[in-house]
Amino acid sequence: MALLELQGVVAGYAGRPVLAGLSLSVEAGALTVLLGRNGAGKTTLLRVASGAIRPTAGTVHVAGADLAARSSVERARLVSGVPQEDVADFAFTLREVVALGRASRRSALAREDAADFAAIDAALAAVGLSADADRAVTEVSGGERRRASIARCLAQDARLLLLDEPAAHLDLGHALRLLASLAALARADSRAVLASMHDVNLAALVADRVVLLDAGRILADGRPADVLTPARLEEAFRSPVRVLRHPDGGGPVVVPARPPS
Repeated sequence: MALLELQGVVAGYAGRPVLAGLSLSVEAGALTVLLGRNGAGKTTLLRVASGAIRPTAGTVHVAGADLAARSSVERARLVSGVPQEDVADFAFTLREVVALGRASRRSALAREDAADFAAIDAALAAVGLSADADRAVTEVSGGERRRASIARCLAQDARLLLLDEPAAHLDLGHALRLLASLAALARADSRAVLASMHDVNLAALVADRVVLLDAGRILADGRPADVLTPARLEEAFRSPVRVLRHPDGGGPVVVPARPPS
Protein backbone atom coordinates (compact mmCIF):
# COMPACT_ATOMS: atom_id res chain seq x y z
CA MET A 1 0.00 0.00 0.00
CA ALA A 2 1.25 3.50 -0.82
CA LEU A 3 2.00 5.70 2.17
CA LEU A 4 0.75 8.75 0.24
CA GLU A 5 -1.84 8.48 -2.50
CA LEU A 6 -3.34 11.36 -4.49
CA GLN A 7 -6.15 10.49 -6.88
CA GLY A 8 -7.56 12.95 -9.42
CA VAL A 9 -6.50 15.97 -7.37
CA VAL A 10 -7.60 19.40 -8.55
CA ALA A 11 -6.18 22.28 -6.48
CA GLY A 12 -5.11 25.87 -6.87
CA TYR A 13 -5.57 29.40 -5.63
CA ALA A 14 -8.33 32.00 -6.06
CA GLY A 15 -10.23 29.77 -8.46
CA ARG A 16 -7.18 29.18 -10.66
CA PRO A 17 -6.28 25.48 -10.82
CA VAL A 18 -2.62 24.55 -10.50
CA LEU A 19 -3.06 20.78 -10.29
CA ALA A 20 -5.63 19.48 -12.73
CA GLY A 21 -6.57 15.88 -12.04
CA LEU A 22 -3.16 14.79 -10.76
CA SER A 23 -2.67 11.26 -9.40
CA LEU A 24 0.45 10.12 -7.59
CA SER A 25 1.41 7.30 -5.23
CA VAL A 26 4.46 7.51 -2.97
CA GLU A 27 5.83 4.40 -1.29
CA ALA A 28 7.81 4.27 1.94
CA GLY A 29 11.53 3.56 1.85
CA ALA A 30 12.58 6.04 -0.83
CA LEU A 31 13.47 9.65 -1.55
CA THR A 32 11.17 10.94 -4.28
CA VAL A 33 12.04 14.29 -5.86
CA LEU A 34 9.64 16.61 -7.67
CA LEU A 35 11.22 18.53 -10.54
CA GLY A 36 9.80 21.14 -12.86
CA ARG A 37 10.06 24.79 -13.74
CA ASN A 38 8.60 27.59 -11.62
CA GLY A 39 4.82 27.28 -11.47
CA ALA A 40 4.76 23.61 -12.48
CA GLY A 41 2.87 22.68 -9.30
CA LYS A 42 5.60 21.32 -7.00
CA THR A 43 4.79 23.45 -3.95
CA THR A 44 1.03 23.09 -4.46
CA LEU A 45 1.38 19.31 -4.58
CA LEU A 46 3.31 19.33 -1.29
CA ARG A 47 0.76 21.65 0.34
CA VAL A 48 -2.08 19.38 -0.72
CA ALA A 49 -0.21 16.33 0.59
CA SER A 50 0.32 18.04 3.95
CA GLY A 51 -3.29 19.12 4.32
CA ALA A 52 -2.36 22.81 4.20
CA ILE A 53 -4.79 23.28 1.33
CA ARG A 54 -7.71 21.07 0.43
CA PRO A 55 -8.28 19.99 -3.15
CA THR A 56 -11.48 21.07 -4.85
CA ALA A 57 -11.72 17.59 -6.33
CA GLY A 58 -10.00 14.27 -5.82
CA THR A 59 -8.72 12.54 -2.68
CA VAL A 60 -5.59 12.52 -0.53
CA HIS A 61 -4.87 9.43 1.53
CA VAL A 62 -2.01 8.93 3.99
CA ALA A 63 -1.40 5.47 5.45
CA GLY A 64 -4.65 4.29 3.89
CA ALA A 65 -7.00 6.91 5.37
CA ASP A 66 -8.41 10.19 4.07
CA LEU A 67 -6.11 12.95 5.32
CA ALA A 68 -9.01 15.40 5.74
CA ALA A 69 -10.74 12.99 8.14
CA ARG A 70 -7.80 12.82 10.54
CA SER A 71 -7.39 15.10 13.55
CA SER A 72 -4.59 17.66 13.64
CA VAL A 73 -2.62 15.50 16.09
CA GLU A 74 -3.02 12.42 13.90
CA ARG A 75 -1.84 14.38 10.86
CA ALA A 76 1.18 15.70 12.77
CA ARG A 77 2.16 12.19 13.78
CA LEU A 78 1.92 10.95 10.21
CA VAL A 79 3.10 13.94 8.16
CA SER A 80 5.84 16.50 8.81
CA GLY A 81 7.16 19.15 6.49
CA VAL A 82 9.33 22.15 5.81
CA PRO A 83 7.93 24.94 3.61
CA GLN A 84 9.95 26.85 1.04
CA GLU A 85 10.24 29.89 3.31
CA ASP A 86 10.66 29.02 6.97
CA VAL A 87 12.30 31.92 8.81
CA ALA A 88 12.44 32.12 12.61
CA ASP A 89 12.91 35.62 14.04
CA PHE A 90 12.92 34.63 17.70
CA ALA A 91 16.17 34.01 19.54
CA PHE A 92 15.51 30.32 20.08
CA THR A 93 18.49 28.03 20.16
CA LEU A 94 18.74 25.49 17.37
CA ARG A 95 17.92 22.78 19.91
CA GLU A 96 14.75 24.64 20.93
CA VAL A 97 13.71 24.94 17.29
CA VAL A 98 14.19 21.22 16.76
CA ALA A 99 12.32 20.45 19.99
CA LEU A 100 9.19 22.06 18.50
CA GLY A 101 8.91 18.97 16.32
CA ARG A 102 8.12 16.86 19.39
CA ALA A 103 4.93 18.80 20.28
CA SER A 104 2.57 16.24 18.75
CA ARG A 105 4.24 13.40 20.65
CA ARG A 106 3.28 14.56 24.16
CA SER A 107 0.48 16.37 25.97
CA ALA A 108 0.53 20.17 26.14
CA LEU A 109 1.79 20.34 29.73
CA ALA A 110 4.18 17.38 29.67
CA ARG A 111 7.91 17.98 29.87
CA GLU A 112 10.41 16.48 27.48
CA ASP A 113 11.35 12.92 28.35
CA ALA A 114 14.15 10.58 27.34
CA ALA A 115 12.46 9.73 24.02
CA ASP A 116 12.18 13.43 23.17
CA PHE A 117 15.83 14.11 24.01
CA ALA A 118 16.95 11.13 21.94
CA ALA A 119 14.87 12.20 18.93
CA ILE A 120 16.16 15.78 19.15
CA ASP A 121 19.79 14.66 19.41
CA ALA A 122 19.39 12.24 16.51
CA ALA A 123 17.79 14.91 14.32
CA LEU A 124 20.55 17.43 15.06
CA ALA A 125 23.17 14.81 14.24
CA ALA A 126 21.45 13.87 10.99
CA VAL A 127 21.80 17.43 9.67
CA GLY A 128 25.25 18.06 11.12
CA LEU A 129 24.24 20.57 13.81
CA SER A 130 25.10 18.74 17.03
CA ALA A 131 28.01 21.07 17.82
CA ASP A 132 25.85 24.17 17.19
CA ALA A 133 22.75 23.09 19.12
CA ASP A 134 23.00 25.88 21.70
CA ARG A 135 23.53 28.73 19.24
CA ALA A 136 20.68 31.17 18.65
CA VAL A 137 18.79 30.97 15.38
CA THR A 138 19.28 34.72 14.93
CA GLU A 139 23.05 34.26 14.98
CA VAL A 140 23.49 31.51 12.39
CA SER A 141 23.54 31.46 8.60
CA GLY A 142 20.57 30.86 6.34
CA GLY A 143 21.89 27.40 5.56
CA GLU A 144 22.13 26.50 9.24
CA ARG A 145 18.59 27.76 9.78
CA ARG A 146 17.47 25.56 6.92
CA ARG A 147 19.13 22.51 8.40
CA ALA A 148 17.53 23.27 11.79
CA SER A 149 14.11 23.38 10.15
CA ILE A 150 14.72 19.99 8.54
CA ALA A 151 15.94 18.62 11.88
CA ARG A 152 12.67 19.82 13.45
CA CYS A 153 10.84 17.89 10.74
CA LEU A 154 12.90 14.77 11.48
CA ALA A 155 12.35 15.05 15.24
CA GLN A 156 8.61 14.96 14.64
CA ASP A 157 9.14 11.28 13.77
CA ALA A 158 6.42 11.22 11.12
CA ARG A 159 6.30 8.53 8.44
CA LEU A 160 5.86 11.01 5.57
CA LEU A 161 8.27 13.93 5.18
CA LEU A 162 7.36 16.74 2.77
CA LEU A 163 10.25 19.10 2.01
CA ASP A 164 9.95 22.15 -0.22
CA GLU A 165 13.43 22.98 -1.53
CA PRO A 166 15.34 21.31 1.33
CA ALA A 167 18.70 22.29 -0.18
CA ALA A 168 17.85 26.02 -0.34
CA HIS A 169 20.63 28.21 1.13
CA LEU A 170 22.98 25.21 1.42
CA ASP A 171 26.38 24.95 -0.20
CA LEU A 172 27.08 21.97 -2.43
CA GLY A 173 28.73 19.85 0.26
CA HIS A 174 26.04 20.39 2.88
CA ALA A 175 23.28 19.90 0.30
CA LEU A 176 24.70 16.60 -0.92
CA ARG A 177 25.30 15.26 2.59
CA LEU A 178 21.84 16.31 3.78
CA LEU A 179 20.01 14.75 0.85
CA ALA A 180 22.05 11.56 1.04
CA SER A 181 21.19 11.38 4.76
CA LEU A 182 17.48 11.81 4.00
CA ALA A 183 17.60 9.06 1.38
CA ALA A 184 19.37 6.72 3.81
CA LEU A 185 16.86 7.56 6.56
CA ALA A 186 13.93 6.78 4.25
CA ARG A 187 15.37 3.35 3.46
CA ALA A 188 16.45 2.49 7.01
CA ASP A 189 13.26 3.62 8.80
CA SER A 190 10.74 2.86 6.04
CA ARG A 191 9.72 6.49 5.74
CA ALA A 192 8.69 8.31 2.59
CA VAL A 193 10.51 11.54 1.75
CA LEU A 194 8.91 13.69 -0.94
CA ALA A 195 10.93 16.79 -1.82
CA SER A 196 10.75 19.52 -4.43
CA MET A 197 14.02 20.70 -5.96
CA HIS A 198 15.33 22.98 -8.68
CA ASP A 199 18.79 21.41 -8.97
CA VAL A 200 18.31 18.68 -11.56
CA ASN A 201 21.83 17.28 -11.18
CA LEU A 202 21.63 17.08 -7.40
CA ALA A 203 18.32 15.25 -7.74
CA ALA A 204 19.86 12.85 -10.22
CA LEU A 205 22.60 11.99 -7.72
CA VAL A 206 20.46 11.36 -4.64
CA ALA A 207 16.87 10.56 -5.67
CA ASP A 208 15.51 7.05 -5.82
CA ARG A 209 12.66 8.34 -7.97
CA VAL A 210 12.01 11.53 -9.93
CA VAL A 211 8.59 12.97 -10.78
CA LEU A 212 8.81 15.56 -13.54
CA LEU A 213 5.94 18.07 -13.46
CA ASP A 214 4.73 20.40 -16.17
CA ALA A 215 1.71 22.70 -15.85
CA GLY A 216 0.22 20.71 -12.97
CA ARG A 217 0.51 17.32 -14.62
CA ILE A 218 3.04 14.50 -14.41
CA LEU A 219 5.19 14.46 -17.50
CA ALA A 220 7.39 11.54 -16.42
CA ASP A 221 7.85 9.39 -13.33
CA GLY A 222 10.59 6.85 -12.57
CA ARG A 223 14.30 6.39 -12.03
CA PRO A 224 16.42 9.49 -12.70
CA ALA A 225 18.13 7.86 -15.68
CA ASP A 226 14.76 7.06 -17.25
CA VAL A 227 13.09 10.42 -16.58
CA LEU A 228 15.90 12.90 -17.21
CA THR A 229 16.11 12.60 -20.97
CA PRO A 230 16.75 15.53 -23.33
CA ALA A 231 13.27 15.40 -24.87
CA ARG A 232 11.45 15.35 -21.53
CA LEU A 233 13.64 18.01 -19.96
CA GLU A 234 13.27 20.32 -22.94
CA GLU A 235 9.49 19.89 -22.80
CA ALA A 236 9.39 20.56 -19.06
CA PHE A 237 11.83 23.50 -18.91
CA ARG A 238 11.30 25.00 -22.38
CA SER A 239 15.05 25.06 -22.91
CA PRO A 240 17.45 22.86 -24.90
CA VAL A 241 19.77 20.68 -22.82
CA ARG A 242 22.44 18.05 -23.18
CA VAL A 243 22.42 14.92 -20.99
CA LEU A 244 25.80 13.35 -20.27
CA ARG A 245 26.84 10.40 -18.15
CA HIS A 246 28.25 11.00 -14.69
CA PRO A 247 31.75 9.53 -14.27
CA ASP A 248 30.74 7.95 -10.93
CA GLY A 249 28.12 5.36 -11.75
CA GLY A 250 26.92 6.57 -15.11
CA GLY A 251 23.83 8.52 -13.98
CA PRO A 252 22.59 11.55 -15.92
CA VAL A 253 24.28 14.95 -15.82
CA VAL A 254 22.24 17.76 -17.36
CA VAL A 255 23.89 20.82 -18.89
CA PRO A 256 22.22 23.65 -20.81
CA ALA A 257 22.86 23.77 -24.51
CA ARG A 258 24.89 26.71 -25.72
CA PRO A 259 22.51 29.49 -26.82
CA PRO A 260 22.71 30.44 -30.49
CA SER A 261 25.12 33.29 -31.16
